[in-house]
Amino acid sequence: MQTFPTRTRHLLVIALVLALLPLASHATDFDGRALTPVWGVPFAGLLLSIALCPLLVARFWHHHFGKVSAAWSLAFFVPFAVVFGPSVAASGFVHALVGEYIPFIVLLTTLFVVAGGIYIRGNLHGSPRMNVGLLAIGALLASFMGTTGASMLLIRPLIRANDNRRHVAHVVVFFIFIVSNAGGSLTPLGDPPLFLGFLKGVEFFWTVRQILPETLFLIAALLAIFYAIDSHYYHKEGVVRPDPTPDTPSFGFEGRVNFLLLGCVIGLVLLSGFWKSGVAFSVAGAEVTWAGLVRDIGLIGVTLVSLRLTPESAHAQNQFSWGPMAEVAKLFAGIFLTIIPVIAMLRAGLHGPFGPVVAAVTGPDGQPLPSMYFWASGALSSFLDNAPTYLVFFNTAGGDAKVLMTTLASTLAAVSAGSVFMGANTYIGNAPNLMVKAIAEDRGIRMPSFFGYMAWSAAVLIPLFIVMTFIWFR
Repeated sequence: MQTFPTRTRHLLVIALVLALLPLASHATDFDGRALTPVWGVPFAGLLLSIALCPLLVARFWHHHFGKVSAAWSLAFFVPFAVVFGPSVAASGFVHALVGEYIPFIVLLTTLFVVAGGIYIRGNLHGSPRMNVGLLAIGALLASFMGTTGASMLLIRPLIRANDNRRHVAHVVVFFIFIVSNAGGSLTPLGDPPLFLGFLKGVEFFWTVRQILPETLFLIAALLAIFYAIDSHYYHKEGVVRPDPTPDTPSFGFEGRVNFLLLGCVIGLVLLSGFWKSGVAFSVAGAEVTWAGLVRDIGLIGVTLVSLRLTPESAHAQNQFSWGPMAEVAKLFAGIFLTIIPVIAMLRAGLHGPFGPVVAAVTGPDGQPLPSMYFWASGALSSFLDNAPTYLVFFNTAGGDAKVLMTTLASTLAAVSAGSVFMGANTYIGNAPNLMVKAIAEDRGIRMPSFFGYMAWSAAVLIPLFIVMTFIWFR
């Protein structure tokens, strides 16, 4: 009885997309210069809802966050269709769905399922040294299996290791800082902005050559600060209660087949970057390449294989559930839609509504200012999706990968570092942030509110970013 409404909603969504396709196929791109900042109100409203509703109306939010996301999406989509025409609105909707949201959510779901199928056997005890070690391992893994993959693999054992402690929220906050963001800065596999740069022609190992010192500084500083804070709480708590997780005789893994599947995920992502297949077909102006199609179909296949082959005991011991993934999928659906006019206004450049933002990154001599690119890309990546933000400033700086890797290397390094590092400033700066928060809360950890988390990032991250600006991005 309960499955019928869900299936009905799915059918309605499919019917809506199919109905919009004929309209979208005849649409033309709209010019961001024709917009005003008022069109960003639904996006701002969705962000404020994510920030305030869990504080003010927690029960309502818990049961209806998907409806709130849909309401803000309609608050943008319906007026946009009235003002600019159904065909233009349909084009924007289908382009966001096919060109951005589906590839994004498919990769995220695959990593969530595959990493969630690996159970690390053995009861680690969450001392400050052990926690620092897990965070450091996660930072190393993040650049090779993605911030999402590393986060989903290690957040559960980290929570389990600290389940006999009173103060745990700070452990998860620093996990988001380090594993879900900073650790993914060295290769295109680490974070979506760098992968987009790779698709635009940036060499695979360029980033690690350019911002390795900045990455090592940030991770080392965060680990040192975390160790001091965690040691304070650890010694203050003493032994709080018997460890609820029983000790096991040996360390090991269940669901080991998922390590092989993680390798398949990495291979499919790399294939889509190296395989220059050209445009296979166009859906409402959204270019769908054979490489992208093979990647997404392959990832769906990997997800199904993982669900089929993972032992039930691994999922049970990981307390695997679809709740965190459903929350991210619904909220980011609204974000990807309401962000359409914001990105269009940014792409309009100097002559668009956000012209002052674009002008701020260029000096009087017309040369780009690395420090401003670092902060502008970082500030926007804190609240917008960091992948399109990276593209906006990549194109603002000229958009020629060969020039950006050589003559303007400091500018591209600033854009790369700002987009990846400052995604940690808020829960919505990078998708794994929200997923980690949801998993922690699902395990009973009382996480900081949206603004409470920002207080942590302002106190810990911003001073480090200021130091980095004076050392590397002047």
